Amino acid sequence: MDIPTTLKHKPVIVAEDYEHIDGRSAYHSDAKGLSLGLAQWNDRGRVDISAKVWRHTGEKWSRQSEELPLHRVLDLAILTCRSLLYLREEAYRHPDFYDPAHPQIDRIGLQGDAMTVSVCTDNDHIREDLHLFQDALARDGELLGERMAVLSRLLGELGYHSGFRGD
Repeated sequence: MDIPTTLKHKPVIVAEDYEHIDGRSAYHSDAKGLSLGLAQWNDRGRVDISAKVWRHTGEKWSRQSEELPLHRVLDLAILTCRSLLYLREEAYRHPDFYDPAHPQIDRIGLQGDAMTVSVCTDNDHIREDLHLFQDALARDGELLGERMAVLSRLLGELGYHSGFRGD
């Protein structure tokens, strides 16, 4: 199914047939494609790049298709990576996978400030939900691991090596 090019988001780079690889929903997904393109919210004279997940109901393109600025896509990847690292290397030290007195996991410097990564203590079911979250990550370990390996390889090819900058 071809991603539409007549809507406000203007695809430039596309991954069509995404439903074939959409995680546990592969071959049964309404997410039909991904694109990087010109954002639908562009003002005259200003162009932003966005990423979009294209959803199709089987009859028409869905209004539930999501468009995100590219930096938010990367911020979500950073949040995902830091969460995986926390759950793999730190959470096991606590009976409920976190320390209620110190729910902050990390502060990651970005743009002269920092992204605070914390366990959501406002969630009334956080203990149960953290265990469910951990179980889901374990169940999807191979699926996520494959994507992390590809991401790591591509970041290395782009010159973003682990460790100190400039190695």
